[in-house]
Amino acid sequence: MPDRMSEAKTDIIPWYRILNPDEVFSPALLIWPDRIDNNIRKMIEIAGGPGMLRPHVKTHKMPEIVMLQMKHGIDKFKCATIAEAEMVSACGAQDVLLAYQPAGPNITRFFELKRKFPETDISCITDCEDIIRELSVKAERNGTKTTVWLDINTGMNRTGIAPGKEAVRLYKLITGLSGVTAGGLHVYDGHIHEKDLSLRRKICNEAYRPVTTLIEEIRCSVNLPLRVVAGGTPTFPIHASRAGVETSPGTPLLWDYGYSTSFTDMDFLHSAVLFTRVISKPSEDLICIDLGHKAVASEMPQPRVFLPEIDNYEIISHNEEHMVIRTRDATRLKVGSVMYAIPYHICPTVDRYDFVSVVRDGKVTEKWKVAARTRELTV
Repeated sequence: MPDRMSEAKTDIIPWYRILNPDEVFSPALLIWPDRIDNNIRKMIEIAGGPGMLRPHVKTHKMPEIVMLQMKHGIDKFKCATIAEAEMVSACGAQDVLLAYQPAGPNITRFFELKRKFPETDISCITDCEDIIRELSVKAERNGTKTTVWLDINTGMNRTGIAPGKEAVRLYKLITGLSGVTAGGLHVYDGHIHEKDLSLRRKICNEAYRPVTTLIEEIRCSVNLPLRVVAGGTPTFPIHASRAGVETSPGTPLLWDYGYSTSFTDMDFLHSAVLFTRVISKPSEDLICIDLGHKAVASEMPQPRVFLPEIDNYEIISHNEEHMVIRTRDATRLKVGSVMYAIPYHICPTVDRYDFVSVVRDGKVTEKWKVAARTRELTV
């Protein structure tokens, strides 16, 4: 393994070990509410108050974690699916942004969701004139109004429209159509993930500079209030310094090994750990554990997990239900031995589980359903 793995090992303390492992099936995803609470407080501190946060729920997809944030005064959330938006609305959140342009039947579902939760301001993003006009028509037919945010592309080239005259035109279009209200700009810069904070800040500020110009052009053109939701986890501390800009971190709630090693300037706690067991020892220096593709996110190269209690290991293979590891520690491990693993990417790892096991005072005491893992709840 790379040297950084063995060095990082000294920073890991056995907070992740549970006292009742014999009561827990494997593989399982363990979470610690007290550590999540610490991370919520840290997010609020960085953002300058709960009112400047619009945390993304895609990381956890659980109503209990939404409620933990609401207890701290956070009442605005961002989501990626209609199921996530429904989950958050059912928690009683005041403001829910669907940060995914609805298309096809999802436009109908979007308005069904708004009818079901009239007390929640449910809005969406868009970057397309056809969708803007369709949202306007559907809002009129439903006898309602909906807030629409213009999605801005600052270099990620995944969704959004580049700052410029066409963006101004689309924003003016939103303000001029019936049934829709302009909410502001949605600016996601997920392509910015430099480890060095000074370089990350420089790139982030350069990417945001055209947005600043766009904001002034829109304000001069339509003379209406304009809000901005900007950034993901790597850049939210940078955007937090901008007056009036809401930030949308998501990963800090659970944190993962990929971000903790890449962004050392953010001092969040790991609060989600994979619980696994040795299920076979095919040779003297090999162990096989039950963390297959179906138990841990596998969209990135190995290593996909950090094993804090194993030295000098190499992941040999990863299949649907198996992960084979070469390690000199194999001699001390038996079939059935418990192991712990911190995932490199927590968001899609959570999505592998119907339920998580909740740890309080060192013991698994209950389970929380990953409610928005499904693509469809009731709408």
